[in-house]
Amino acid sequence: MQAPMVLTPDEALWERLFQETRGAMALCYQCGVCTAACPWGLVRREPFSVRTMMRRAQVGLLDGDESLWLCAACAQCEALCPRGVPVAEVFQSLREYAWEQRRVPRGLSSVLWSVYWNNNPWFQPPSYRSRWARDLEVPRFDPEQHEILYYVGCTSAYDRRAQKVARAIVQLLRAAGVRFGTLGDDEPCCGEAVKSLGHRPYFYEIAQNNAKRFAEAGVRELIATSPHCYEVFQNHYPRFQAEFRPYHYTQYLARLLEEGRLRFSREVPLRVTYHDPCYLGRRSGEYEAPRRVLDAIPGLERVEMAHFGPDALCCGGGGGRMWLETRAGERFADLRVQEALETGAQVIVTACPFCMACLEDSLKGLGIQRMRVMDVAELAAMAV
Repeated sequence: MQAPMVLTPDEALWERLFQETRGAMALCYQCGVCTAACPWGLVRREPFSVRTMMRRAQVGLLDGDESLWLCAACAQCEALCPRGVPVAEVFQSLREYAWEQRRVPRGLSSVLWSVYWNNNPWFQPPSYRSRWARDLEVPRFDPEQHEILYYVGCTSAYDRRAQKVARAIVQLLRAAGVRFGTLGDDEPCCGEAVKSLGHRPYFYEIAQNNAKRFAEAGVRELIATSPHCYEVFQNHYPRFQAEFRPYHYTQYLARLLEEGRLRFSREVPLRVTYHDPCYLGRRSGEYEAPRRVLDAIPGLERVEMAHFGPDALCCGGGGGRMWLETRAGERFADLRVQEALETGAQVIVTACPFCMACLEDSLKGLGIQRMRVMDVAELAAMAV
């Protein structure tokens, strides 16, 4: 007869998680709304039980369960939780503990080493960071001459597809007469990838150094290409006395439109549907700015998918999932593409380089050729 398995709760781990979540972890009363809301239940026969992971955290049990790395930090569970439990924060605390116990999936440590050595998680040379703009003559940021810093971000600096978005943003800023600059090859990684993967001490070091660097550079306002960079600047840098005000680029474009500095004169006769990035929508509360920009483009017809705004489906690229393999048939973006097709739109438009990558991969994987993915900035640039 096989001996029963004995699990011993770790009281020290429980106390630590309680402190790190400021007691919010204890509010969970196991209603199961989180499991029902999680998008993994839409692509798996056996749904990912968020409730089970929360219960393990409450009693101090962590046994190296790979489910710990499934969370895409989409915040759908948090939006519906009746007790306001910061589920993604609990998962990141558990991941931090997993790093200490050396129980992390293969390959994740190399992502952190790339940030350390290369100043980006994409394993690219630091000297290549500003190559995306080599023919644009983008000036170096000078607080005496420029009103805002354009923070390009790692993905838009190195990913060839996302580079087109950065170039479109430069075109729009110039069309509006905005005086701006970048930090060129000296632009630092924001650290969001490190934070999402759960290595909190290293993220704190990055954020603290960056807050000091931006202050020394005289940065008072900045715009970010990626919602991931914007979210981490907006919600996590203030604890390190970061005194600059961040904008997602769609927020800044909407402001320029309202002020009359940016005008769209060319028609863009396309039917589009907008995909809300989780990090811009549920995590940062911004749903309207991208839609205001799109609605200002002459000739553009915007239609909504079945799930939009706070109910939008996740693409699967958040929470560090960009650096983890997702098996075919379990990709959230496949579901999103199917929803987009039902609208009759020609274009799925988004405002996040991670969403764009996931959605384009799904279009290719599903063999869909009658639809394409574009960024809000690309469509707006077509109208100036």
